[in-house]
Amino acid sequence: MNSAARYVPAIPVLATQALLAGLYAQTTIDTKNWTAADDHQNMMEQLGIKALRPGPSGNESAPNHANYDEAAANPYPNLPDVLTLKNGKKVTTPAMWWNQRRPEIVEDFEREVLGRIPKNVPKVTWEVTKTAEAQVGSHPVIGKQLVGHVDNASYPDIQVHIQMTLVVPAARKGPVPVMMMFGGRTIPEIAFPAPAFPGRGGAPGGGRAPVALPSNADPPALEQLVADGWGVATINPSSIQADNGAGLTKGIIGLVNKGQPRKPDDWGALRAWGWGASRGLDYLETDPAVNAKQVGIEGVSRYGKAALVTMAFDTRFAVVLIGSSGEGGAKLHRRNWGEAVENLTGTVEYHWMAGNFLKYGASEASFGSKTAGDLPVDAHELLALCAPRLTFVSYGVPEKGDAKWLDHQGSFMAAVAAQPVFRLLGAKDLGVPDDYHTAKMPPVNAGLLDGQLAWRQHDGGHTDAPNWKFFIRWADKFLRHGGE
Repeated sequence: MNSAARYVPAIPVLATQALLAGLYAQTTIDTKNWTAADDHQNMMEQLGIKALRPGPSGNESAPNHANYDEAAANPYPNLPDVLTLKNGKKVTTPAMWWNQRRPEIVEDFEREVLGRIPKNVPKVTWEVTKTAEAQVGSHPVIGKQLVGHVDNASYPDIQVHIQMTLVVPAARKGPVPVMMMFGGRTIPEIAFPAPAFPGRGGAPGGGRAPVALPSNADPPALEQLVADGWGVATINPSSIQADNGAGLTKGIIGLVNKGQPRKPDDWGALRAWGWGASRGLDYLETDPAVNAKQVGIEGVSRYGKAALVTMAFDTRFAVVLIGSSGEGGAKLHRRNWGEAVENLTGTVEYHWMAGNFLKYGASEASFGSKTAGDLPVDAHELLALCAPRLTFVSYGVPEKGDAKWLDHQGSFMAAVAAQPVFRLLGAKDLGVPDDYHTAKMPPVNAGLLDGQLAWRQHDGGHTDAPNWKFFIRWADKFLRHGGE
């Protein structure tokens, strides 16, 4: 990287973060050949960070391996109270939640954790690029391939074309509910060539190699949903924003910033993918085959994080299936188990988050140091933002590949801590006591599926495939969808 291109005039040690960010905002930087390391270093300099703590290793033989001792897992045992305003008042009514507490939580997540979607994001124009009739199992379907063209008149050097597909039952009697999947599988006739996505076993649609399934495996999610009278949309996250730090000056984030580095509270990839899903929902609201009041969002692994973020911020989505999301998703940041905040502040994963999130991995900075215990919010509040809508948290088991790294227990604790908001808003919760300090996961395959907030740990690996049949039955009950 050209170091001269990143030069910022010397400033006093005690200069504020705002001044640092302001100086960068006034400096045009050539980012065409930037690496993730270049972008990461730029953000550290904007924030006045001199050193970050390294994240733990997933290799249990490494000297800095992640903690898997429950006795040491809760260094910051008390979570921010989800129903207490910043002024100390207790939230006692739905109106107080919607008008006061929810906006406080949203502001903290946008400023410190996930970033803000800019007000000047360009318009998306959807085009149907292909239609096809096909069969899914024994069911005739109609499929559409769609491209969402993002207006790039403000910066023609960057183009963004969102790739989405939609499959609906041909024999439907009216508008159908739809599950939108990040990187999900569609019919080959309308599929985009695409890379493999975590938790999918290959690329979506016709671009993926066949996956060897056990002889007793359930049918694919697409087939189960269509058989039950649902439609299925897939959206390609990489067509919205690249899954790496070098891509932050490209994609939709780079387009809005005209190729320049992010500011500390700018959006990261998780919010960008969520923005893309919301633009997909904009299209679905115009399609007469779709019941736009019953559109869900789903993802696995990093796209499980994205599905949760999408649901939390866009209240038009009616239901979410959060697959094996881990740190940055349903797992509590404050837990010292497996993947940690320090992994998300390193060069490999920081692009998912706002730049400001790096502060919580800082060991030496102009502001001193910060840890996960300094975060103003945590994952239970992200789940609470989904209330009272249908929220299903899914995990597998480490023995089959859903690694301990994900912290299944910490995610269950987050769901327990979110329960009071679901109840306040008139929804049913998991049906367990609210004390997240002592909460223990139910046995594998014993789902907590009686409420709008649901949990099920299946006996498979890093996928949500074994939970689809339970999810569909659960969603149908609350959406009053009777299937075909």
